[in-house]
Amino acid sequence: MGICDNRTVIITGAGGGLGREYALAFAAEGARVVVNDVRREAAEAVCADIKAKGGVALANDGDITNLESAERIVSAACEAFGEVDVLVNNAGICRDRMFVSLTEADWDDVMRVHLKGHFCLANVLARRWRDAAKAGKAVDARIINTSSGAGLQGSVGQSNYSAAKAGIAALTLVQAVELARYGVTANGLAPVARTGMTESVFADVMKKPEGNAFDYFDAANVAPLVVWLGSAQSRQVSGRIFEVAGGMIGIADGWRSGVQKDKGARWRPEEVGGAVNALLAEAWPVQKVFGS
Repeated sequence: MGICDNRTVIITGAGGGLGREYALAFAAEGARVVVNDVRREAAEAVCADIKAKGGVALANDGDITNLESAERIVSAACEAFGEVDVLVNNAGICRDRMFVSLTEADWDDVMRVHLKGHFCLANVLARRWRDAAKAGKAVDARIINTSSGAGLQGSVGQSNYSAAKAGIAALTLVQAVELARYGVTANGLAPVARTGMTESVFADVMKKPEGNAFDYFDAANVAPLVVWLGSAQSRQVSGRIFEVAGGMIGIADGWRSGVQKDKGARWRPEEVGGAVNALLAEAWPVQKVFGS
């Protein structure tokens, strides 16, 4: 028996990297897995690996960045497996440049794949889950989003990626609150792992160790947390962003109201500097931006 027996999960960007490891791990815990990737052959190869180990999987190459295609992806999953219980929004791209060198296409492509890509399938499924809950059916569903350390604290040369990932973190918080009444939880990840997106930039840092040493950057290290979040065991956890790397699991402490000074009346411009300096002296220092 696995912790995801009889649950169906859609994983985007599952033809390689983190998504592939999630797909294999979910299948090993009894889930029926929809392996979504724009690279059809990659999706089919992951499905073949799952089936060779006795698991159940369906390859899908649907576009996650528009609602019409998202509807078809969900319909295919439901036709094959009856229902969808878990969505893992994992697909992503990078268009890294310093901010002054970004093109409009660099900005739009990253926002489309990351931010809109996180919206479309979740919106289709959320409406389905809401309707089921209103009809009296028990719903125990999960949305698992992918943010990033770049989204939590910024990353030099990745202003578009950082903005998209920060948006995903905020989206997760709102989804958690709005969808709780329908039996749906929403959580996010900020994973650190060796993938196709990181190898070109961090190849030396993230290279695989020799011998039997623990491979800190192995993408498979992230999968157990994702599988648990997709299981029935996690129903009490929602609205959290998890940082995960190697053998470390942490909960990110996001933006919250900090130190304040209230004059009780309107500030004069010449007074503001002194008040701000006093606040800065009391406040926690800003976390360092990656690469700075």
